[in-house]
Amino acid sequence: MTHPVEVDPVAARALLGALRDSLETVIRGKRDALDLVLAACAAGGHVLLEDIPGTGKTTLARSLAQATGCDFKRIQFTPDLLPGDIIGSSVFDQRTGRFRFRRGPIFTNVLIADEINRASPRTQSALLEALAEQQVSVEGRTRVLNAPFLCIATQNPVDLHGTYPLPEASLDRFAVKISLGYAPESDERALVQRGMASIVLAPVASPAQVVALQAAVSRVTIEDSVADYIVRLIRATRQHPSVRNGVSTRGAQHLAKLARARALARGRDFVVPDDVQGLAIPVLAHRLMLDTRARYAGADRVAIVREIAAAVALPR
Repeated sequence: MTHPVEVDPVAARALLGALRDSLETVIRGKRDALDLVLAACAAGGHVLLEDIPGTGKTTLARSLAQATGCDFKRIQFTPDLLPGDIIGSSVFDQRTGRFRFRRGPIFTNVLIADEINRASPRTQSALLEALAEQQVSVEGRTRVLNAPFLCIATQNPVDLHGTYPLPEASLDRFAVKISLGYAPESDERALVQRGMASIVLAPVASPAQVVALQAAVSRVTIEDSVADYIVRLIRATRQHPSVRNGVSTRGAQHLAKLARARALARGRDFVVPDDVQGLAIPVLAHRLMLDTRARYAGADRVAIVREIAAAVALPR
């Protein structure tokens, strides 16, 4: 087995920049969203894409796999999908007279869980161990997933018929929640002129380089005052009058990991407060559980996080 070489901040910035440039040939006018997806990939986190159909969610996941030279699989979540359809199951081999494990589509590098909220809670829960621990337990045996492993889950925010909202425990597993939205007019015109022909991206990185990039993220330092700033942000979400349950400790860890990844993407081996503040909404908003009165009054999670981020003092 070939061990990945170390990636320094300069090389990491160049690699992430090359990946973003490659993705922008397919996903036009969405640089901020692409930066968030790449930061999540570098941090070893997972992405929840909430958007209307036809905005490029599956295309983004497939293009990321192509640009990184990674294996790609897609699962269409439906009400009749079973956990075994995701993880895999044992099948009887008549030639050997024994059962053998047939791996499910979760054994890949880049997985898109399409319309994840259409599957039953039992099936949704089959992803929990994989998203948190990069492994699955089947028939009393633990099986480690491929490295790297990135899950991009999608859900439609306007179609509620036949759906099962993701519970808080599932939402907390996703590092970021983002929306692509419609492309800008000039980019949409280019997409119309190009037609339905798909673009196949040549790899600009390898799976080993992605693993090395994730290792480089873990070496980025967070100074005490910045760590304290993260904790104060998290604790402020738990004290807001409209919030019943604030951000968990896992959410704080995700914020720190994404901040490390953003610092590395900017060529630094240390985190500054701006890295943290710029990630507060995509990392924290989906983790808030509003109280009943605030929810029916139309309180907005994004607005609450923006208010908290403006109120919590930056480190001096």
